[in-house]
Amino acid sequence: MASRRAAGSAIGLVGSASRNGLAHFPVTSTSSITRSITTEATLADIPLANPNLTTLPIPEHLRAPNAYVTLYSFPTMKPQQFMAYPSSHLLVPLRKDILHRAVVYEGDQTRQGTANTKWRDEINGSGRKLRPQKGMGRARLGDRGSPMLKGGGVAFGPKPRDFATGLNKKIYDLAWRMALSYRYRRGELIVVEDNAELSDKNPNYVREVFEANKWGNADGRSMVVTTKRRPKLYHALENAGETGRAKIWNDVDVKNVLSLGRLIFEKSALDKILEEHQSDIRPPGTRPSAA
Repeated sequence: MASRRAAGSAIGLVGSASRNGLAHFPVTSTSSITRSITTEATLADIPLANPNLTTLPIPEHLRAPNAYVTLYSFPTMKPQQFMAYPSSHLLVPLRKDILHRAVVYEGDQTRQGTANTKWRDEINGSGRKLRPQKGMGRARLGDRGSPMLKGGGVAFGPKPRDFATGLNKKIYDLAWRMALSYRYRRGELIVVEDNAELSDKNPNYVREVFEANKWGNADGRSMVVTTKRRPKLYHALENAGETGRAKIWNDVDVKNVLSLGRLIFEKSALDKILEEHQSDIRPPGTRPSAA
């Protein structure tokens, strides 16, 4: 049933992509197609975008269809070729509970836990009792570190602590591919060629590029993910207000994938993320490839 739902989600991508102005090819069958952009080939002849993306051996008759992605040039956004990714990477069924656990886990990891207050025994000064216990007609009182006095200690105040919570790596890796699959099915995952750089670092130029592709703030802030910092692109986006943002692939988290309007990945950046987060489907005895 999961395979049927994944296949149905991939077929439904066409309507979503056309509404968003994206040129995704419908994954309806493995019949022959003609591509005027590059060459003529069948969907079955399209190789996997990255052979290092490993999956467990699945019988051919049970294997779900691959996820087909259009590779664009940047910033002209001219289609260059079609690529295929395994269904276990970009056609993962949605589970909101797993995504919620991943977002909470990431949020807890970022909490500093550095708040620190002093208890009464950490207040400088004598520990002498300020007044007699009885006979003064006033409430009993201890030393000057008492929480009842100004400048005294804080009762049950916060101390440095670690807020991090645990999450099984396989669950977290599944959540990563699930989030990418969700954006793919909605037609909001765009893959561009490597070295996605601008010819001009003027913020107005990058605004024009984003508005032309409906990536701007009016359609939800979009994010460009690269393998390393691109000086002109990063400078332009940092000074373009709410137009969009750019990040290096290892600085992106599941919350970024789910919260922004469009995701523009360099091909190598997407491949690195998928290679990093596939521990739950990697055959036993294998290790992730070196970054």
